[in-house]
Parts: sequence; structure tokens; C-alpha cells
Amino acid sequence: MSFLIRVQLPDSPGTLGAVATALGAIGADILSVDVVERVGGVAIDDLVVELPSGRLPDVLITAAESIEGVEVDAVRPYAGVLDTHRELELVEEVAAEPKTGLVTFTEGVPKIIRAGWAMVVGAGGEGSHRLAASTAAPDMRTLDLPWMPLARATVLDGEEPWVPATWRELGTELAATPLGKPDRVLLVARPGGPMFRAAEVARLAHLAGIVAVVLPD
Repeated sequence: MSFLIRVQLPDSPGTLGAVATALGAIGADILSVDVVERVGGVAIDDLVVELPSGRLPDVLITAAESIEGVEVDAVRPYAGVLDTHRELELVEEVAAEPKTGLVTFTEGVPKIIRAGWAMVVGAGGEGSHRLAASTAAPDMRTLDLPWMPLARATVLDGEEPWVPATWRELGTELAATPLGKPDRVLLVARPGGPMFRAAEVARLAHLAGIVAVVLPD
């Protein structure tokens, strides 16, 4: 089974290699590594690893944190290995069929930003309504989103009163960005975490800005 493990580690030569060695010692096979953020001498990396059948994911935490200065932010099951550098491919897909571009974009975003689901919502007179949603997104047609319209990309507090109870129970991390205009917003979620980092939110905003150019109003 594959897992996504997010680690904080000293941004120094050899540290990631030491983590890889420790994970290999417990039989974990590293399938991909993605640098999420580097700031203040600390690196945030996402590792997709495969564990042999019967091994519990707790061993990943123990192994990674056996390296000095390494902390595990989150471990969660991960379905397959996804290419985190397919932004251009997604933009091309949207541009090829703009009429269905919103659906294509919403379905593709979780694969890039490593989220559980994504949803595009529009502001209306009686609350916000869903315009498009990815696989695994909650089946909610209307939502009470007090932060709509949204001026800029941001991380949202998953414990706010507007957040549905089921989302809070799952410890859902949330981020949002305008999609061409403040009253059309892309909402992305990670049930169970990890939290969205500043670099990820900036990446999301950049991608949304590009795609909005080719989406119909």
C-alpha cells in the first residue's frame, strides 16, 4: 500500500538521503519525492512510499524521526503515484475544450496539489453554490461560505463554524483561491491533512490564474 508522508527536515546535504536510508531499512520503497517548501533552513518534503503488506504506517514515522532534526507532519494513504509537474498538461486540456474546462480543471487539481478533493463554488444571492467538483468531493449543492467573495488565495481555518461537521471530524485542511474573479472560487481539501503550506497556496493561485484566462465567463 502507498502512503504520502510529509516531513520537515534540516535543509542540509545528506539529510534526505539519511531519511531514505532509514525508510529503506524497514522495507519502504520510495516512489516519489516532491519539495514543497524551503524556508529558514528547513525543508518540507512530500514522499510517496510503498510499504510491504502487513506493515503499519506507524513504522514510517518511527523510521523518519530516527534521523536527527526530522519531524513527520502527516502520514496518509495515497492512491498511486501522481505527477506533480503536470500543470501545463492540465492547462492544455482545459484550453482544448473550454466549455467543459471547469470540470476538467476541478478534477485535475487534486492530482497536482495532492489534495483529497476540489470544488469550484460561485457566490449567489442565497449562499454559494457548487459549479463543479472532483471525484470524492462532498455532494453538497449549496454552502454557507462567509468568506465569499474571495480577494486572494488563502489557507482556511477548518474549525470555523461554517465548516460542515463531517469535514471537521475528519480534520480537513482547506485552502481556496479566486478563479478569475472573486465570486468564483476553487476550494481544495485534505481530509486528515497535512496542512497547506504557503508555497502550495501560491502554486494553486498561479495555476488558477492561468486557467481562468481560457475558461468561459
